[in-house]
Amino acid sequence: MEYIFSKRAKMTTYILMLIGLLALVTGIMHGAEDHYARVWSNLAVNGFFFFFIALGALFFISLQYVAEVAWYVTVKRIFEGIIKFIPIGAILVIVVLLAGSFHFHHIYHWMDTSLYPEFLEDGVTPNPDYDAIIAGKAAYLNQPFFWIRTLVYLATFYLGAQFFRKQSLIEDQLKGTETHFKSMGKAAVFIVLFAVFSSTLSWDWIMSIDTHWFSTLFGWYVFSGMWVTAMIVATMLVIYLKSKGLLEKVNENHIHDLGKWVFAISFLWSYLWFSQFMLIWYSNIPEEVTYFMQRIHDYRFLFYGVFFVNFVFPMVILMSRDAKRNVIFLVPVALIIFVGHWLDMFLMIMPATVGHHWHLGFVEWGMFAGFLGLFLNVVLGALAKRPLMVSSHPYLEESIHLHN
Repeated sequence: MEYIFSKRAKMTTYILMLIGLLALVTGIMHGAEDHYARVWSNLAVNGFFFFFIALGALFFISLQYVAEVAWYVTVKRIFEGIIKFIPIGAILVIVVLLAGSFHFHHIYHWMDTSLYPEFLEDGVTPNPDYDAIIAGKAAYLNQPFFWIRTLVYLATFYLGAQFFRKQSLIEDQLKGTETHFKSMGKAAVFIVLFAVFSSTLSWDWIMSIDTHWFSTLFGWYVFSGMWVTAMIVATMLVIYLKSKGLLEKVNENHIHDLGKWVFAISFLWSYLWFSQFMLIWYSNIPEEVTYFMQRIHDYRFLFYGVFFVNFVFPMVILMSRDAKRNVIFLVPVALIIFVGHWLDMFLMIMPATVGHHWHLGFVEWGMFAGFLGLFLNVVLGALAKRPLMVSSHPYLEESIHLHN
């Protein structure tokens, strides 16, 4: 197991975390005059991005149980390692949201209660801070209800991750199919909850940053991003472990299937990106189109560049069967679109928090490196603590002899 998380790999994660800490300190030192908006925005970008990777992996595990899939059994433990980040990710999310609730930052404008009453305490004097749109959403966007929803999301995801990880080890010990069918039943329930929660949490945590804006496709758009990044991370981990001489039962057919998932979900994300943009832009309704106007005006190169990178690279390079099986093609494309989806998360948050005063400097890239180091430290540590291959699964032999 020392090959999974070697001293060199562990040291690399520590160096990345140190870079992130330096970037955080740098941002704090240079951000006092704007209430650390840049720092808190970057914490939100990275906290959500890496937490969503773990959620995407959790969704994929439950999907495979429900669909009775065989091919992924040999890489099942990789996804179980990724979801180990869910408790850490949940803490990071809570920190960002709690800071908003206590007004350490103003990312969530709707948390400012002065925006709700139309008149001051005398009932006659108009409130100069009154925001009719935010006041109209108060039944949903209020802190008690917001925190109830958030805690329900996080508790559901945590319990789901704990259940699937625990049952996987129990299945190896007890043999037979009883544990498998128990997991399959729980997965069917969980995937329904996830379908709802993955949309509503995207409204609560991300879309509410642009409080005046709304989109009926936004939940699916965020979901597709978390799914594809989870598949990218799983693919890269499998390739990394194979290069260390591990995962002997994983062959080029499994790599091919992982590549197909990355390719397919990249198209799903691209379809949803274009659908959301085209429908809103074509209808030209002011309260909807303002979201894209700001991003095109202040983030033009990044806005179109993210779509180009996350759509064109997989389409052009991963179209052929051989490319999906060849790490020379798969690894660079996976790394590029991984960064591309991080930039997509950057675009979801930064325009509403820092506006045109945005940067892509040491603070941004450094904090990204720090969160990446933390994520890899947790995931590789989790993978090193249990066998990489399941020993008892109804479809294990079928997965070992997979042929595409």
